[in-house]
Amino acid sequence: MAPESFDCVVIGSGPGGYVAAIRAAQLGMRTAVVERDKVGGRCLNYACIPAKAVLRSADVLAEIREAGEFGIEVAEPKVDYAAIGARRRKVISTLTGGVAGLLRKNGVEVIEGEGSLAGAGRVLAAGRELTAGAVVLAAGSVKRPIPGTTFGGRVIGTEEAWALDELPGSMAVVGAGASGAEIASAYARLGVRVMLFEALDRVLPTEDADISKLAERGLKRQGIEIHTATLVTDIDAGPTSVSFRHGDQAGEVDWLVIAAGRGPDVEALGLQAAGVALGERGLIAVDGRLRTSVEGVWAIGDLVPGPALAHKASDEGVIAVEDAAGLETHPLEYVDIPRATFCTPNVASFGLTEAQAREQGHDVVVGKVPYGAVGAGTVYGDRTGLVKVVGSRRYGELLGGHVIGAKATELIQELVNARALEGGYPEVARMVHGHPTLSEAVMEAARAADGWLIHG
Repeated sequence: MAPESFDCVVIGSGPGGYVAAIRAAQLGMRTAVVERDKVGGRCLNYACIPAKAVLRSADVLAEIREAGEFGIEVAEPKVDYAAIGARRRKVISTLTGGVAGLLRKNGVEVIEGEGSLAGAGRVLAAGRELTAGAVVLAAGSVKRPIPGTTFGGRVIGTEEAWALDELPGSMAVVGAGASGAEIASAYARLGVRVMLFEALDRVLPTEDADISKLAERGLKRQGIEIHTATLVTDIDAGPTSVSFRHGDQAGEVDWLVIAAGRGPDVEALGLQAAGVALGERGLIAVDGRLRTSVEGVWAIGDLVPGPALAHKASDEGVIAVEDAAGLETHPLEYVDIPRATFCTPNVASFGLTEAQAREQGHDVVVGKVPYGAVGAGTVYGDRTGLVKVVGSRRYGELLGGHVIGAKATELIQELVNARALEGGYPEVARMVHGHPTLSEAVMEAARAADGWLIHG
């Protein structure tokens, strides 16, 4: 087996890996990407994209049912779950086909198989030995069971939950973070009886407390039975249902979905033999340029510390290969990366929560404005949404932004951009915003933080 020479080899073709490979090719590197499953990785094939496709169907169903509020009378809609599944698969194939096309366009060779480090700039993949000056590890993450149980049968992870063949009658979701809240919100609106469990004291526990409170209220309105500060135990999966206990109560559902966390997919990478050092929680230790402890090896995405987000992985892929090419790079500020949850109501945030800002000793100022305070909230039928700005009083610094409601995942970007461009809440307060738009609520929240709220 004669070695094949590349300038860059990327292991994994998810949002981190394929972006890294394309950027490397743009920089003149002969590049290969190794993928053992499907181009696009878990995000495009099993997680982010299929989730949003199903959620979009649930959104449309909810809009139809609420049409009477806007003077449009329609018959009670029917859910064709087989058609929802067909659309989900079409969305996936369209996007993964697009990624494959981009790789071809940029001259990136795709090698189907499992990739592992073989030391000294060598990668073994599909019976081939590849050599490269730069190797980027982008293998993503794997599902993790909760203590005392294993996956199998009707105990499933989030990937399987989005790909069910038939709409179930009932479902229990363990973990009320972003993934669990999205699954619960989608299936409850599609007509499934959903129980949502969280070991901590509130849903979306990493979000600001004000946002979590509104999110729980919105999820309950969808008929979701929510149990916080509750552990699920004694799980027993039968051929047609799953029984379990939560506290001193018993439960039984068609499917039990574990959405309580994931771990780095490192088992097949040969890290120990290659001398790649691990850090906390089994993640690969890297510096700000994503360099591992082994020269010529970088790691990105869910394999390394920081939020497990597709867009974070993509940016890290760019940083890693630009560093490999000798360009100047800058480490990511993980706290300032936008976070998005596509349940209903949408939730989005960046930076510090109010509690975190106070714990860190900032002289905190807060601006909060409901969507109903601006014209668009009433026009578009969402008066319950909220924009919350967390700032530092002394210099007007934006410490964090938190939005819940329609288009929250789009609205948060304005505050992220203001922070990145070294603007503060006083600058956002004085930017002219179009009327009537939901973005005016962002402006008003900044004005509230600055002490001169107009519509409130």
